[in-house]
Amino acid sequence: MIIYRKTPQLRIVRAAAPEPPFWQATTIAPYSPRRGAPIAIDYLELTATYISKLEVTVAEQVREDLERTTERQPLRAPVLVDATEFAEQVFRRGDEIVDFCAASGDPSLLLISTRGVLPQAAADTIAIATWPLEFHRLEPLFEAAKERGIRWGIAIPVIYPVTTNLDALTQLAELAKKNGASFFASMRIELDATAKHAVAESLTVDDGDETYDILFHADLEAVHVATERHIAALAESIGVADFIVPPRFERKSNWNGAVLLTLAASRMMAMKLDTELAWTLTRSARLVAQLDKPIERIAEAASLSIVGALDEVSVDILTEWLESGKSSFATKIDREWRMRRDAGVGSD
Repeated sequence: MIIYRKTPQLRIVRAAAPEPPFWQATTIAPYSPRRGAPIAIDYLELTATYISKLEVTVAEQVREDLERTTERQPLRAPVLVDATEFAEQVFRRGDEIVDFCAASGDPSLLLISTRGVLPQAAADTIAIATWPLEFHRLEPLFEAAKERGIRWGIAIPVIYPVTTNLDALTQLAELAKKNGASFFASMRIELDATAKHAVAESLTVDDGDETYDILFHADLEAVHVATERHIAALAESIGVADFIVPPRFERKSNWNGAVLLTLAASRMMAMKLDTELAWTLTRSARLVAQLDKPIERIAEAASLSIVGALDEVSVDILTEWLESGKSSFATKIDREWRMRRDAGVGSD
C-alpha cells in the first residue's frame, strides 16, 4: 500500500560543480526521496534502504513553485528531474517540470525507473534506471522510447547480486542496442543494513551460501567496481556511451569541460590509478565549473594556462577537447576503465 500526501514544497537543489552519475547543475524533485518497495533507492544520495510502508509526498503546485523560484534565481542547466518509481505514473509531476524546462530553454535529463512512465513532454534526454530489474516492464519502456524517437539511455543501479549478474547485464545490453539507447551506464548504490537483509530474504536456494556470504562479509566495493567496468565494456561493445550523457554535452561549455575532468578523475580513483592527480583534476573541474568567463573564449584569446589555479594536465585535457572535441588523456583512462568482469568475481 502506498500513501500519497500533498506538500507545497518542491525540492530544488543547485550544485557548484558536476558530480557523477548525472552531472546536473540543478536537481528538481517533485516527490520525496524514498518511494519504492521493498528496497527504495534515493537516486540523489545514491543509497538504498528497506521500506515496509510507503508514504510519498508529492509537490502540489509545480509550475507555480518553479515560476517563483526562477524569478529569484534562474535555473542552471543541465537540470535533472528525479521522477522515478510509480508515483510518476499517478501524478506526472516530472512531466510538468520537463515541460517547464522546455518552455524556458533549460535542457533537462528526466530520470525514470522500471515502474515509471515516459513523459508526454519533450525531455532532452531520458535515463531509465533499471530497478527493480523486471524485464517484462523494462522492455516495453525501451521499445516505446525507440518508437517515439526519444534520446534515451539505460542507467543501472549496481546492487549485488541482482544487477551484478553477468547474464542479466548482457540481456540489458542487447535490449539497449536493439532499441537505440544512446548510453549504457552504471551508478553505484550504497545499501544500508536493512536493504542488505531485504536482498538476502529474496535469495533462493539456487543462489547458494556463497552469495549470502559475499553480500554481508566480502568486499562489495571490489565487486561493484568490477561490475561498473564490465558495464562500460558492454557499452563499448554495442557502440554507445558508457556514462550518462548530460543533455547538450556536445557544447564546449565550462560545465561540460568540468564533466570531462570529473569523469576521468572518478574512474582513476575507482581504479586506484594516480589518485593524487585524480584529486587535482577534481579540484580543477570545480574551478572550471565556477569560472565567470567561458573557457572557450579564454582559450581563443590566450591560453587556459593563464587561469592560475588550473593544473597543467587539466589545461592540456581541456585545450585538446576545445580544439577537437576529444582528449587523448581522457580517452586513455576510458580504455583502461572498460574491462570485462571475470565470472568468478562475485556470484552469478
